[in-house]
Amino acid sequence: MADLLKKPFGTHGKVHQITPESAGWRYVGFSLYRLRAGEAVSEVTGDREVILVMVEGKASFNAAGQDWGVLGERMNVFEKKTPHCLYVPNDDKWEATATTECTIAVCSAPGMGGHEARRIGPDGIELTKRGEGVNTRYINNIAMENEDYCDSLLVTEVFTPAGHWSSYPSHRHDEDDFPRITYLEETYYHRLNPADGFGIQRVYTDDGLLDETMTVKDGDVVCVPRGHHPCGAPYGFEMYYLNVMAGPLRKWRFVPAPEVEHLF
Repeated sequence: MADLLKKPFGTHGKVHQITPESAGWRYVGFSLYRLRAGEAVSEVTGDREVILVMVEGKASFNAAGQDWGVLGERMNVFEKKTPHCLYVPNDDKWEATATTECTIAVCSAPGMGGHEARRIGPDGIELTKRGEGVNTRYINNIAMENEDYCDSLLVTEVFTPAGHWSSYPSHRHDEDDFPRITYLEETYYHRLNPADGFGIQRVYTDDGLLDETMTVKDGDVVCVPRGHHPCGAPYGFEMYYLNVMAGPLRKWRFVPAPEVEHLF
């Protein structure tokens, strides 16, 4: 069985740490801090660029030699307010001090020094509908390819209503063959509303050599090294996820699963 489902270490401090080495791939890194008011964390970016996403709560930031003030507005992710984020390039450092209880996501990928530190959102990010019927979900594009903020990272938030499917129709982006398809590793950081709910995510390849269906709980992370990766929110449970993608080319091109190709 593939080890794709990552449970949080606990409820306080650094509760996730996924590196290319631990995931068995080359590009994507993801970690998550849950802090109490007054607590501080700091990191050096090294050879990786970082987008810090204020999932919930507020914190003051110093990064790349600048004081960025207090970032964050939504106290619960399901308020659906647009996120406050901060881009920090490679070979730099950042520090955050929580001003309320907060959740900070650290999204990382190889950096090439092509961009300066900058604030991302809430201005310029708009919650956008995607899909139809029970495939409807709502997207906050933080740094997709149309937003030229960074060297490698692609980052987005998705809100999936109760009873709906998301990352569907099923698709994959696991070959380096642009413009037909691009190779992008991906992580999903899941939240559920109510928090005692659950969702489903399947990760599978056309040849069936990888086929895992997972029950995801509030706070879980799913790693998608290859294959299709749809997820569903049962009736009564709303789903949020934060996606991080990266690969050799900062383009998102995918191929549908054969069984759902007629839905595109």
